[in-house]
Amino acid sequence: MKLILRADVDALGSLGEIVSVKAGYGRNYLIPQGLAMPASAANLKQFELEKRKLQEQADSLRAQAQGLKDRLAEVEVCVEVRVGEGDKLYGSVTAVNVADALVELGFDIDRRKILLSDPIRSLGTVILEVKLHPEVRGEIKVTVSKKGHAVEEEAPAEPEAEEA
Repeated sequence: MKLILRADVDALGSLGEIVSVKAGYGRNYLIPQGLAMPASAANLKQFELEKRKLQEQADSLRAQAQGLKDRLAEVEVCVEVRVGEGDKLYGSVTAVNVADALVELGFDIDRRKILLSDPIRSLGTVILEVKLHPEVRGEIKVTVSKKGHAVEEEAPAEPEAEEA
């Protein structure tokens, strides 16, 4: 099935390209989602008329993602977890935990966009990549700390640095 892409689609193509896909994928996903339209002479003419508008929308989404990337670079996400002896975590920190912490900070980012290959299983700071747009990827700094101890540990460390 030949389709004209009305938006950038990962691993398939970009706006305006004519691609060949399996009929089910085109009919059940791409066309209903508004990501593509059947490649015919009439649709090619229609697409040329609306191409500029679609391109402006894509540029607007890219600019919004770039702005979000800049805001995320300034934020440090703190995830507090329960730990056992030897600072061993009960469970692990997943993309869901990071997404929930981001919501508390006022960022609405889907957990599937947080690229975390393996769950975080230790205390400390980790830099994670976030896919905000097919062309824009940001980074967030995630600090995993003991539940209830994050503030207590930081407070004594500052006066010791002043005395030395």
